[in-house]
Amino acid sequence: MRRRSFALLAGVLLTGALAAAPASAADGAGDKGFTITDPRITESSGLAASHLHPGIYWTHNDSDDGPYIYAVDSATGKTVATVTLSGIGRPRDVEAISIGPDNQIYVGDIGDNLDGSWPYVWIYRLPEPKVLENQTIKATQYIVKYANGARNAESLIVHPKTGRVYIIDKKEDGGHLYEGPATLSSSGTNIFKPVATVDLWATDAAFSPDGKQLVVRGYLGGIYYDWNGGKIKREGRLDVPLQKQGESVSYSADGTRLMYGSEGTDSPVQAEDVPGGAAAGTSPSGGGSSAASGDSGSPASGKVKVGAIAVGVAVLALFGLRRLRRTPTRRH
Repeated sequence: MRRRSFALLAGVLLTGALAAAPASAADGAGDKGFTITDPRITESSGLAASHLHPGIYWTHNDSDDGPYIYAVDSATGKTVATVTLSGIGRPRDVEAISIGPDNQIYVGDIGDNLDGSWPYVWIYRLPEPKVLENQTIKATQYIVKYANGARNAESLIVHPKTGRVYIIDKKEDGGHLYEGPATLSSSGTNIFKPVATVDLWATDAAFSPDGKQLVVRGYLGGIYYDWNGGKIKREGRLDVPLQKQGESVSYSADGTRLMYGSEGTDSPVQAEDVPGGAAAGTSPSGGGSSAASGDSGSPASGKVKVGAIAVGVAVLALFGLRRLRRTPTRRH
């Protein structure tokens, strides 16, 4: 989303702290951090681990790009395939990407720069290509409206078991989890209804590979929930790494890491252990997600956290960012 003055100004303050951060905060099993080197990708706003190609992450630009998604190799940071979506209109503000059952990629054209100016938004669905090469793939386009009126959103997630699509709206003082129909319709309007509160100014989210955990990230923090059959239960805070403009998050394909992405040229993707270790599962996940448990960070990431606390306090004081609410999640 374009209007992110707070995040951009905070990024300037965080530059010094980021210089000390390692390229990857994780070691051992699972994917490690990397840097997206493609000069075309300057506003990476979503991230999803490939189901078919180990080590590959799908991403896309924010607005003012086109109907494209990019396959980035985490071993090199280079784009190995560009997919052009056909059969859809021109995207307005693409903010999220997620992979659901049957290797179906879902792209969320759900951003709203004026927080309620669009009467509807779109979701695009296409099969993940079996071969990584530049190609055009026909996508299915879905019209989406919210039951309680238009709003801005940057988080789209697909449950890895049921295939049901969810959206989290972006509100500074916390938003809501919206549930879509059991099956999306390409011929009519799909109404998304609020089903639970989310205690965060959300910029991305994701399900664990087994569908039992939901993680939500923001610019300066994150929360993880027990999915609990859709009646989400807050479990704890996430250890989100410092980034200039934290926009995306995805589980690694093996479910052991959370990969945090940021906008900008040569944007970093940083890895952290998932909350509770590798308990998130070993099958491919659907969509982007955020950080590791605050009690299980690596020593390298711990060094950065000390400076992060001081910088975070300054940012909060200068810009008056509201704290993440600690109230229990309510079912709506």
